Amino acid sequence: MCHSLLGPFAFGSNVNFVVGNNGSGKSAVLTALMVGLGGKATTTNRGSSLKGFVKEGESSADVSITLRNKGRDAYKPEVFGQAIIVDLKITREGMRTYKLKSKIGNTVAVDNPVSMLTQEMSKHFLHSKGEGDKYRFFMKATQLEQMKEDYTYIITTKNVTLDTVEKHEECLEGLKRKYLEKEDRVKSLASLDDMHSKLEELKNQMAWALVRGSSIPSKYESKSAKVVEAEKKYKGIREQLEAITVRVQQLEPQSAELKNEAQSRSKRSMEAIRRKLQTMEGSRSDRLRRFGEKMPALLAAIEDADRKGQFRKKPVGPLGYCIRLKDHEQALAVEKCLGSLMVAFTCDNHEDEKLLQGLMRGYYQGGRRPQIITCQFFNRVHDTSRRAVNHPDYPSVLQSLEIEDPVVANCLIDQRGIETILIIKSPAEARRVMQGRQPPRNCYQAFTKEGDQCYNNRYYSNDQRRCDYLSRDVEEEIRQLQEEMQNKEAHLDRFSQQKQRVEEDIRNNNSLLKRAYDDRKRAKVKTHALLKILEARRKMAQLKASWEEVEQRYRQHKDSISTVAEEAEPIKEELSKSDQDVEKSKHHKKHYEDKRKVHINTIQALKASLDLKEQELTVLKATEICPERSEVRRTARSLDSEISRLKLKISTQQDQQGDREEVIRQYQEALVNYSNINQQVKCLKRFIQVLCKIMDDRHRVYTELRRFLSVRCKMYFDSMLSQRGYIGKMMFEHKNETLSISVQPGVGDKAALSDMRSLSGGERSFSTVCFVLSLWAIAEAPFRALDEFDVYMDMVNRRISMDMMLKIASSQRYRQFIFLTPQSMSSLPVNNLIRILRLKDPDRGQTALPFGQRNEEEEEEE
Repeated sequence: MCHSLLGPFAFGSNVNFVVGNNGSGKSAVLTALMVGLGGKATTTNRGSSLKGFVKEGESSADVSITLRNKGRDAYKPEVFGQAIIVDLKITREGMRTYKLKSKIGNTVAVDNPVSMLTQEMSKHFLHSKGEGDKYRFFMKATQLEQMKEDYTYIITTKNVTLDTVEKHEECLEGLKRKYLEKEDRVKSLASLDDMHSKLEELKNQMAWALVRGSSIPSKYESKSAKVVEAEKKYKGIREQLEAITVRVQQLEPQSAELKNEAQSRSKRSMEAIRRKLQTMEGSRSDRLRRFGEKMPALLAAIEDADRKGQFRKKPVGPLGYCIRLKDHEQALAVEKCLGSLMVAFTCDNHEDEKLLQGLMRGYYQGGRRPQIITCQFFNRVHDTSRRAVNHPDYPSVLQSLEIEDPVVANCLIDQRGIETILIIKSPAEARRVMQGRQPPRNCYQAFTKEGDQCYNNRYYSNDQRRCDYLSRDVEEEIRQLQEEMQNKEAHLDRFSQQKQRVEEDIRNNNSLLKRAYDDRKRAKVKTHALLKILEARRKMAQLKASWEEVEQRYRQHKDSISTVAEEAEPIKEELSKSDQDVEKSKHHKKHYEDKRKVHINTIQALKASLDLKEQELTVLKATEICPERSEVRRTARSLDSEISRLKLKISTQQDQQGDREEVIRQYQEALVNYSNINQQVKCLKRFIQVLCKIMDDRHRVYTELRRFLSVRCKMYFDSMLSQRGYIGKMMFEHKNETLSISVQPGVGDKAALSDMRSLSGGERSFSTVCFVLSLWAIAEAPFRALDEFDVYMDMVNRRISMDMMLKIASSQRYRQFIFLTPQSMSSLPVNNLIRILRLKDPDRGQTALPFGQRNEEEEEEE
């Protein structure tokens, strides 16, 4: 900017004219309003950056705008008062800072070209040649463009949300797996508790098993161990038998299926060789029979149809019958290269093709028919000099063949590209040539004499070792087929013999299996009998031990009695001396004999009491471990083995799972994370559903509003033009986003409407004013500003345009209008709603722009 000071300007509440010659600062006033109210530098058409508005040699530029804050739309008047002042400062670096004496946060839509129509925008619109520019002008003026951008932004947000949902779902799968893993670990803790309970139960059983086993002799323990070992062995044998039985049941249907498949495969192979042998024997007299039993008859039918004139051009085929080999060692390579083309036919047109298909259906019912290739017949072979492969050592397939009919040669060139395929007899040489650093030009594959196929990056071996169509020695082929037939029959005989041996093995195995079941049954009976014998021996050993203990105590008492008897000898001698004491001695003897019996009874009672006390002691020890006695059927050794195994399992599982509290904490944490993310995903999906419904509603409303505003704009435009006697037409193409405006000055035929570019400058300016006024009628903004709206207008159009704008302004007193024009407005009527601000002519040396104004007093509306 080149002005040091503009203003201050006191705009009226309704219509304001800023009048001045070019260079007086009119456009600078409009630019200051746009930038001061938050507009971008590019919308002013005066520069691309804010720093361009700072005068040369100055460090900053200042703009101060006072906004009226009265009436029903006043913003918190009890807080901000009747005016809100916006102070803007632009630095040399292009930084923009605001100082608001009232804290208002809204920005006026100064980017709207209808609210602020600058001089450059006005000229650009007048000279605009694009219907798309007019449409964008309409969209931006009605703020439909902003709605469209908002819609696009919401669509983008929805897509971003969808991506977020997909990422969350991927994360959710991982969290779910982690949660389920932790849940399994928590469940395994319960199984660990069960193992602890099982261990305690086994310890209790072990205690009572020791009570029961304390009286069993070592021999019984040994026998019991052998019984346990026999049971294990029996269990292993039983499991093996069951596994063998299951396997036999599984293999029997497979064996039958494989047997049937082998038989059918052998029969099919034998039948194929037999048919081939018949064909070769028939081809001794007719080479054509090599191409199929029905081929001679089919060719005869084709010949007959051709004689009757049913074909436009006689079909050619089979193609393999129409070629000859220069070197018969290449026969297998050529057959593998051409494949199904060996028995194919070629037709000149589709009508001949349909007729040939009908003939084939009569000879190949339900079977595979020869291929039919439709291509135009030429009398000359294609020129393949540019695309053919030429190798000094190895021929191409085309060079290896003698083909008399150009139609056959052209068909094989078109369908198989035989001019680009080499025949290299040695497989090693084929790999060297094709898979070396520089493969032959125009060559993409080669065949060996064995029929192997070689590319530049892969190699396919051929499993066929005999020619079907191009063999020279028919008798040799027949001999080989007969030998192969004999080999197949011998192989079938060997297979039958092997089948009989396998069936015999199956019968033997079934016998062995039955014998094993019988042995198992007998072993089971012997095991039960052995257990009964061992139990009887255990009881007998127990009784024997008790008897030996009683016998020992009896001897002890007998020795005591002998001692007493020896001590009684002197007494007996004394008694013998005295007859008087004989009876007394007899009496004593009887007495001691009775006493001896009493002692023996006492010994037996003490022995029984001792056994009882020992048993009670063992029971007390077991009761200390397990107060409640349980019935134990297992041995102490088996219980001890299971206790050791269970302890090892518990230790291993505890090492794997870690601390119990940590496992539970990790499980709860995984559960919370999974639940939170799952809830977030559900919420986002619900949000997307709601958003999609809202967007559908908004798009429908947007379409309706666009149609409604378009109709209103057309109506107002026609009304404005009619005041000058013009006829106009506006065509909206919303799909292509174009707006075409046609105007016919004066009264005339609507068909004679022409584009605005064909109008004169004044007519175009008037039409533009009508278009802007029609947009005013449908656009919402608190004020309007036009810069040089009357450019290129003549006096008549300027007067009519001015009258229309003043008429609209008087009908919209709640809006403020600012018109910038270089014309003198002295002809305007004196009115308290109109204020004219005149700028003096520019003086390049001045630093301030004084201005005069008419109608200083103004009645403001509340």
